[in-house]
Amino acid sequence: MANTAFSPTNSVTVSSAGTFVPEIWSDEIVASYKKNLVLANLVMKMNFRGKKGDVIHIPAPTRGSASLKVATDAVTLIAASNTEVQVTIDKHYEYSRLIEDIAEIQALNSMRQFYTADAGYALARQVDTNLVQLGRAFNGATVGTDDYATSNTTTKAFIGSNGTTAYNSTSSNAAALTDAAIRRTIQRLDDNDTPMDGRFFVIPPSSRNTLMGLARYTEQAFVGDGNAIRNGEIGNLYGIPVFVSSNADTGAGNSTTDRICLMGHKDSMVLVEQVAVRSQTQYKQEYLGTLFTADTLYGVKAMRTAATVGAALSSSAFALAVPA
Repeated sequence: MANTAFSPTNSVTVSSAGTFVPEIWSDEIVASYKKNLVLANLVMKMNFRGKKGDVIHIPAPTRGSASLKVATDAVTLIAASNTEVQVTIDKHYEYSRLIEDIAEIQALNSMRQFYTADAGYALARQVDTNLVQLGRAFNGATVGTDDYATSNTTTKAFIGSNGTTAYNSTSSNAAALTDAAIRRTIQRLDDNDTPMDGRFFVIPPSSRNTLMGLARYTEQAFVGDGNAIRNGEIGNLYGIPVFVSSNADTGAGNSTTDRICLMGHKDSMVLVEQVAVRSQTQYKQEYLGTLFTADTLYGVKAMRTAATVGAALSSSAFALAVPA
């Protein structure tokens, strides 16, 4: 008597498994995207997925102060003087490949893995680029309506040697990071009452090389326990996690090889996602191939900078210019 438990009718076919294939692509892309994000993982992130509209209004309330309570007197009311930050969702980036049938039939599965990893990396790099360029609005720089698009000639960084001298992008005076400059920048955050929790320090690879030569950084107390590092984090300095990114901004004018370090607080920038990274495929008979596209829709904005918000919120991020 035949064993119907192993009937071919119960086999997994192309039809029954077909709906799972796009999910593999999506999962691999999202994994690669999250793995390659640096600054996007450090700043404020807002989920606007599935909602309508192209501008987000974020309240920016003025800080209040405590008043002495005098016996029999009424309490002192704090007058509201609030502003807002408007985030325009106008960044729609895509990554597309047309995979012809002959390539898909003859190629190894590693082809799909390369495309999904490359798509995730490309989209992550673009998001980080838009956030990194918000640093051009720090230190009180004059910016346009879209901070990320402002020319890097407006960058008002301090040089890495002392954290005090203004960076000159016309005739480069960028200098390698020193312990004094790092401590001075930390003091700037402290002077502006920036919370200790949530701070970050993003540096280019050249500055990592410099830090490795600073005794303060290589001491065990600053580096940490030596565990494996993720998302570009290379250690901890004076209680601030340090991240290295090859996507650090560059100087301008005659100093396009100079790089810009960013030290700040997560509330200094915001990333609003309206469409998370997604993947779609469509068979194109006219090309006898499959069109594969990954895309994302989002907006970015500088939040706590004197140039964009005014006196209501003091600057909570600063830039340092260093050589490449």
